[in-house]
Amino acid sequence: MKSLRASVPDRGKSLSSEETFHYVSSQHTNQPLSTYKGQWFCRYGYGLSSESASYGDRGQDFAAIHIEGDVCTFVLCDGVSMSYHGDFAAKYLGEALFAWMNETKDWSSSLLYQFLMSLTIPASRELSNYEGSQNANMPILLREVLETKKKQGSQSMYICGKIKLAGKKRSTLQLAWQGDSRIRLFRNGTEIDLSFEKTRATAERWSTAEGPVGGSPHVCEQTFSSGEDLVLRLYTDGMGELDPIGIHLPDEEIQVLMDAPHTGGLEDDAAFIELNWKS
Repeated sequence: MKSLRASVPDRGKSLSSEETFHYVSSQHTNQPLSTYKGQWFCRYGYGLSSESASYGDRGQDFAAIHIEGDVCTFVLCDGVSMSYHGDFAAKYLGEALFAWMNETKDWSSSLLYQFLMSLTIPASRELSNYEGSQNANMPILLREVLETKKKQGSQSMYICGKIKLAGKKRSTLQLAWQGDSRIRLFRNGTEIDLSFEKTRATAERWSTAEGPVGGSPHVCEQTFSSGEDLVLRLYTDGMGELDPIGIHLPDEEIQVLMDAPHTGGLEDDAAFIELNWKS
């Protein structure tokens, strides 16, 4: 599978509407809150948990955004820490979903389910190569624990989506997800409920061994009237303190929660994406 090219523009960098913007998080280091300003307004960042940072472990979250003209695609994955190499599942699934979004116009739950099932064989094959390099110097007792987890595969929760602008016509938002990462949508400054909270479940995820776990993917498509101001905010549970905060969210407040000085660092890895566009 072709890997997404990791690139992070300067904070606050503005590109013309004719250019493309591409961001892929690194699982090796913190990425302070950054901003892209153009036809779209985006904020994004990534933080390692204090444990991951202390032991030099890979972060188990993954985030990516790609803007090309009037189309924005994005993905946010939260690797399940108690699974077998959750960091692998988050990155592999995130890259695969990006390819799927670019290749299909049918966002039905059944079609996505079939695609997620089709990933299990190539993902398991690649995981075998990945685990060899990761487990080489591991203590025998820990290796035995991992062998038990291996039967259930590497697992990740996910959100993926595509936004299409249509000039004076309406814009369209397509979303798909499984897991407990947050999806929050604001229209003209007011948060609207599309049943995201009701479908947020920790038991739902994707597994390299089983495909979708805990049910079928949730899929949503929403069209907005011309002239509406939309904000889509996505974040993993490491940024759960954002839950009670509404549309007004200064950069400084996001960065403080990513640095988490009040708890001695993040208790869990954190990925954040916010997209603002005019319908």
